[in-house]
Amino acid sequence: MRAAAGGQRVTVLLAAFEGWNDAGDAASDALKYLHHLWDAKRVGSIEPDEYYDFQFTRPEVRLTSTGGHKIKWPVTKIAKASVPGSSLDVVLVHGIEPSYRWRAYTAELLAKAAELNVDYVVLVGALLADVPHSRPIPVTATCDDEQLATSLNLETSQYEGPIGIVGVLNEVALLAGLPTVSLWAAVPHYVAQAPSPKAELALLNKIEDYLGVSLPTAELAEDASAWERGVNDLATEDAEIAAYVQQLEEAKDTAELPEATGESIAQEFERYLRRRGNEQQ
Repeated sequence: MRAAAGGQRVTVLLAAFEGWNDAGDAASDALKYLHHLWDAKRVGSIEPDEYYDFQFTRPEVRLTSTGGHKIKWPVTKIAKASVPGSSLDVVLVHGIEPSYRWRAYTAELLAKAAELNVDYVVLVGALLADVPHSRPIPVTATCDDEQLATSLNLETSQYEGPIGIVGVLNEVALLAGLPTVSLWAAVPHYVAQAPSPKAELALLNKIEDYLGVSLPTAELAEDASAWERGVNDLATEDAEIAAYVQQLEEAKDTAELPEATGESIAQEFERYLRRRGNEQQ
């Protein structure tokens, strides 16, 4: 998904949706981070009237700078930015999982993607899982496009069961001929409340790897460490939770003992070199 040789620009759409697909708000917070980092500008939207039950996804009233009131509707925002120092453009899609007409909603979204000359799609989600907060947050990456999966060394998804709007968009994008990668962070279910900075950071690290960009995440890494310390403190106050966390840690360490070599170390070193290179420019 990186820019091709010769300076030809590549456009990648990144999408996240609040709700069922967004445990701990990790996915939507990752998109917000990129939006602010790259100073993305609004280039479109999907209006909510045909897609939302406003008794379930309620609009909000906000105070304006002049002391008046303004209603904030659940609009799907579409913004675009150019990544500094690269030939990469990104389209950022951030919305709430719709209530109705998912096929029409995804068709409208992909029509806008076509207008913006999108080449690839990266879907970002987060789910609750039996994982310990004290270990690296797992991020599952899958791709059902054979050529892209081979180039990124990814496997196709083997999941069967209920899906949200992210799963539907993945299928529709592939049918439209857009190579698509899905990234899912596993958020510890016993600390599911937002925010979840450690899961957000894990997603951003994966986005770094697949886009070949450097993200200044030092401040977020500090937030993730503070979050982990806070959960540690809570766990020590409850013997039952502490025992459960220890059980998860032992299972995780046993299952992933061979992983602390080769590919994981190489990815971390490559990320370090990108950041160092940017600092020296």
